Amino acid sequence: MGPNVKRLYWLAIALLLAVHFAGAASAMGLVLLTGVLQTLHALAAHRHWRHLTVQVRVVFLGLLLIGRMPGLWPLHLLQLVGTSALLVADYCLLARLLAMLPWNRRGPISVDFVRRMLLTPPAPGPITARVPSQANPTPSRRP
Repeated sequence: MGPNVKRLYWLAIALLLAVHFAGAASAMGLVLLTGVLQTLHALAAHRHWRHLTVQVRVVFLGLLLIGRMPGLWPLHLLQLVGTSALLVADYCLLARLLAMLPWNRRGPISVDFVRRMLLTPPAPGPITARVPSQANPTPSRRP
């Protein structure tokens, strides 16, 4: 799945969420449909749930479903804010949080790792390519 296709999916979801909050109740059905299509497309492209791209879409879709429960609609507002941040600044908090899970990193979790994961400036491409999952130890020097 190319970067332009990814952006189109997220743009459609952000716009449909905005339309939903503007009062069009039927827009949520289209948000869910777009989320399902995006998730299936990512799964077909990457062929495994462990790929971070697939994980982000599955969790996002799950949050869409959970947000439909009574009183949990603010989740959809957070998703609109998060999707907008992704589109405007290439910052995806969900991807950064998922990248810290044990199956997505090689080394132990540390305060420094969490800080770097959350505060590394946004840039195109996966966060895992910019923040190593394991600190590179400094080689010891013999006297």
